[in-house]
Amino acid sequence: MLYHSTRSDNAAVDSAQAVLEGLAPDGGLYMPVSLPNFDWKACLKGSSMDMATAILSALLPDIPNMPELVKKAYTGKFETEDLTPTVCVGDFHVLELFRGPTSAFKDVALSMLPQLLTAAKTAKGMDKDILILTATSGDTGKAALEGFHDVDGIRICVFYPYGGVSQVQRAQMVTQEGSNVAVCAVYGNFDDAQTGVKNIFAACQGKELPYALSSANSINIGRLAPQVMYYFRAYRDLLDAGKIRLGDEVNFSVPTGNFGDILAGYLAKKLGLPVGKLICASNANNVLTDFITTGTYDKRRPLLKTTSPSMDILVSSNLERLLYLLSGDTGLVAALMKQLNTEGFYTVPDDLRAKIQAEFCCGCCDDQRADEVMGRVYRELGYLCDPHTAAGWAAAEDYTAATGDSRPMVVLSTASPYKFPVAVLTAIGGDTSGDEFQQMERLSAISGVAIPKNLAGLQGKEERHPGVIEKDAMLDYVLNL
Repeated sequence: MLYHSTRSDNAAVDSAQAVLEGLAPDGGLYMPVSLPNFDWKACLKGSSMDMATAILSALLPDIPNMPELVKKAYTGKFETEDLTPTVCVGDFHVLELFRGPTSAFKDVALSMLPQLLTAAKTAKGMDKDILILTATSGDTGKAALEGFHDVDGIRICVFYPYGGVSQVQRAQMVTQEGSNVAVCAVYGNFDDAQTGVKNIFAACQGKELPYALSSANSINIGRLAPQVMYYFRAYRDLLDAGKIRLGDEVNFSVPTGNFGDILAGYLAKKLGLPVGKLICASNANNVLTDFITTGTYDKRRPLLKTTSPSMDILVSSNLERLLYLLSGDTGLVAALMKQLNTEGFYTVPDDLRAKIQAEFCCGCCDDQRADEVMGRVYRELGYLCDPHTAAGWAAAEDYTAATGDSRPMVVLSTASPYKFPVAVLTAIGGDTSGDEFQQMERLSAISGVAIPKNLAGLQGKEERHPGVIEKDAMLDYVLNL
């Protein structure tokens, strides 16, 4: 299958090469020239691993031995065999994406990506080592480190915003073991770190390096494609529970910052899954809410620090893929991205805005609303959720109230509440004194929900990666690895 940049129809590569490169040479994101025909009904009949195998084989057909890669990626790493269970909570259904090795939704993709990269490396006859460069707003970093540590032929470097992740998220990263890993904080916010990574790719283009650069962020199609599976899994769970009949449409409310998680839902729909509305849930950094509402994307605003830091993003990279999918116009996408880079905003044509609004709705939820939702859902429904999930829940409530849409609603739960214990304890009326590890113990005592093993074992671990650098020093840091 051929892939090309969202910014150019030229220089198409096969799917294995697209995964290896991560980012296209012109700075665009790789997308298939055309999406494959796919038997979505047959896909629903298998296990989660069967679904992943079918979807990845269709989207990345140039990577061989997919059943073996999927098995190696997921076996024994998740709390449940179905990987991402769906549970009924009140009038909604919650898709629990935090049952993996780092308690965040990124585990589904970042358990798979190392297998895809190593197989693609072999398929393309690449001898040179790969250096994975990743910027994280909290969860991607640890999930990538967990997936790639001590993988032969691959090194990984993770940058995160200093002071911009929770104490638990930071501890997960700076204590990471492995001979092939580097972790460094950056003075600035997530957008600074993400821009810095993109600039490193641009600066190294055409240069002879001892390694090939790639990415574990969702700009890499090999990171995005595995996320499609859990939309199929949720649909299957609703079928098994008797909540829907085959062919019924289901709505999904998705907490999102970089637009990758919700774009995976749109790809599931393009592959045939009966997806109704996709509700894009933002926190107080509501650049996506404004865009879907008005058609103007404007990053010229302060980035707010919130209790849902994984959504503290103003430049949503994967939105570029949606613009291409709905317009089919690489020239338009290139022009819009150039304007965003030089002027800080762009406005899409009216017909493209109408297409976006036909597929997506939106909502935003500030910290105060998230606090109210977390407390109410716990008190009234006995369900403990984190601030990102609360944003998804709030957007789902607002959409349902405004439209009267009675189709089943699935809220994606993207992280364990134990990754953000102070916010959750505050919401349910608990004592927030002490550090986050003491808060986790207190939250467990109150709720009766066990602390995930990977988080419980963090306290007291050696900090191996305490470094902090200026954002302008990121290139030198990478060149000196």
